[in-house]
Amino acid sequence: MLRAFLLFLAFVTASLPALAVPTDEMFDKLKAAPSESEANDIAQDIWASWMESGSATVDMIMQRGVEAQMIGDTETARTFYDRAIMIKPDNPQAWFRRAGIFLAEENFPEALRDLNETLKLEPRHFGAWAGLGSMFETMGANDQALEAWREALAIYPYMRDGLQAEKRLTKIAEGQGL
Repeated sequence: MLRAFLLFLAFVTASLPALAVPTDEMFDKLKAAPSESEANDIAQDIWASWMESGSATVDMIMQRGVEAQMIGDTETARTFYDRAIMIKPDNPQAWFRRAGIFLAEENFPEALRDLNETLKLEPRHFGAWAGLGSMFETMGANDQALEAWREALAIYPYMRDGLQAEKRLTKIAEGQGL
């Protein structure tokens, strides 16, 4: 589950064009999207906008980090994300991308710190909520996982991984098992 989420994250954000910072209107449209296809298009625009930090230097560093992460060079990717955070600590995507590395390594304390920082900076970061959901589920903290996935779904109702996780975790919570 965690590996599938991380692969999805890497591919969705790797080659998206940069847009402006996501607007309230984008999130409103995401929440009200009439179909999964439209929601996914809006979500991709939001992902792309998160990669736009407002600093050409940070954007270049982030892109290099993504490229390193895509080929499995997590040490180099982490170094790039560390630099991006040092230069622009108010960039939620740098924290989020580094959290993804920690999640892949199952370094949950560091992942939790970075996901929390992401959410402090951007409470609507459905990817961070999904990361928390995946992490908590991997840890066996199913109640917390369900809560995190529901937060993600409140922002992005058609998030496929979130819908599947909510169904699975609700069955467990109701004592039905899988």
